[in-house]
Amino acid sequence: MGHRLTKIYTRTGDSGTTGLADGSRVDKDDLRIEAMGTVDELNAYVGRILSHKVPSEMRECLTDVQHALFDIGGELAIPGSSTVTAEYVEALESSLDNINATLPPLKEFILPGGGGAATATHVARAVCRRAERRLVTLARRDDVNVHSRVYLNRLSDLFFVIARALARAHGTEVYWNPKRSRA
Repeated sequence: MGHRLTKIYTRTGDSGTTGLADGSRVDKDDLRIEAMGTVDELNAYVGRILSHKVPSEMRECLTDVQHALFDIGGELAIPGSSTVTAEYVEALESSLDNINATLPPLKEFILPGGGGAATATHVARAVCRRAERRLVTLARRDDVNVHSRVYLNRLSDLFFVIARALARAHGTEVYWNPKRSRA
């Protein structure tokens, strides 16, 4: 493989625009760039989760998630492209079901917390929801792969069950107490 980046700075974005992979230029605050940036931010948060001690099954799943998020970013960088398929969603659902099967039924609302790894996963869940919203907004204007939007929707669910599992492994889930918020 040849060198992809021989020079890190190009100065082409100094005017407030950035280039897409198809060669077109858009404003740095364009809806497409907002979506790409949020997916990139989400991928960084997944890396943050992986910097913690995480069971190997979850580690492998989250590494797959990072690759899928990179694919979604690639789709966004090339308007009209499509890489993510229904199989991506099915694999995510399988992982989600496997992890959720190890958890007791949820009877209360959960607060973000339960240890460093669980908290990092809750942050990723919140960023994932924002990434999904950005794709929905972009889809009102441009074609966006529906499988990518569905993937992000399922991914926030996966983060929720992973956060639960990690919190329980750490010792506790943090439950919302409505009486405490009125104190």
